[in-house]
Amino acid sequence: MLGATDRALAVLNALLSFHRDAELRADGVMIVWPSNEQLMARANGISPATLRRHIAILVECGLVIRRDSPNGKRFARRGAGGEIEQAYGFDLSPIIARAQEFKDLSDAMQAEKRALRVARERLTLLRRDIVKMIDAGIEENVPGNWGRVLQIYQASVSQVSRSSPRQHLEDVCSELQELHLEIRETLESFVGSQNMSANESQFERHIQNSNTEPPIESESSYRNKEEASASGGNNRNLHSLPARELPLGIVLDACPDVKGLAKGGEIRHWRDFLAAAEVARPLLGVSPSAWQEAREAMGEVQAAITLSAILQRSDQINSAGGYLRNLTDKAKEGKFSTWPMVMALLRAKLDATRPASHNASAPRNEAERSSDRLEVSDALLRSLRRPR
Repeated sequence: MLGATDRALAVLNALLSFHRDAELRADGVMIVWPSNEQLMARANGISPATLRRHIAILVECGLVIRRDSPNGKRFARRGAGGEIEQAYGFDLSPIIARAQEFKDLSDAMQAEKRALRVARERLTLLRRDIVKMIDAGIEENVPGNWGRVLQIYQASVSQVSRSSPRQHLEDVCSELQELHLEIRETLESFVGSQNMSANESQFERHIQNSNTEPPIESESSYRNKEEASASGGNNRNLHSLPARELPLGIVLDACPDVKGLAKGGEIRHWRDFLAAAEVARPLLGVSPSAWQEAREAMGEVQAAITLSAILQRSDQINSAGGYLRNLTDKAKEGKFSTWPMVMALLRAKLDATRPASHNASAPRNEAERSSDRLEVSDALLRSLRRPR
């Protein structure tokens, strides 16, 4: 806060070592007159040029005052009784004169450190709570644009670095606090609507699920229980496709291209997958209205899986937006599921990696021993070989 560097303070410490008393007093001799050689020795052997530079910093900061003799030498003149009558060198009296100022600056610096620590703790708590609430919203299929929420969150935290000042941290905390309140209100509103519901139906993107069959167990902790039902008089005879859960690992195996759109090129959680889908949407030329309609009809995760599958087959699809709208219409009628789409991509990937000499009727153990095959579980292989 004074503008003095650590090396300049080391030189000041060396100057203080030449003071003869144990403490500085205003009524004592406040001038020291060491030679440059003595100063360099006590300042850990710095060079003459470095010594001159840091002495100039001390003078500029007002910590010492030069008291030069007529010939520029540093010395002291003593009287008849041996007492120092006149001294030329460096005057240390500013340290006494500014003692209260230094104390106030020190107190202010300690208060700033405490405020910085509080701001960092608050930022850590907000980040932790927001991530947990986003995970809960996605896992419980709470209606909302969670991809947009993730983008806002990542944009805010990306502004923070280890050297960010306190004021900047507090500004970021204010942004995250608003996001925190928005997410909490969304979750509380959803919980309130669930508690008020008399029929325990699953509320998913404004679609009422009337299927009473128990949900299929999944390896993934993410409970995606959406199954579009045929509501209305014209759709009573339509049968919905079963909503089969897809683990994130299988989706990424089938749609590896979406990884390149994720931040850092890696997808570890469903929230990373949703954020990557938000990036893929404009790249494929899908309009915001088509994307919103797909999310409302399919659900946030199922729409993202569908878009990732379209991205994987983008070289075979002329209009990604039109294709997505077509699938959205089928989803509204309960005639669309992402499971066959993902399984078809996996089956094509397996066929592409199978050696040319093998045909579809090759023995299972021989095909699985091929080093070029994609490594999948036995359960998945049985599912892929199941008649369509």
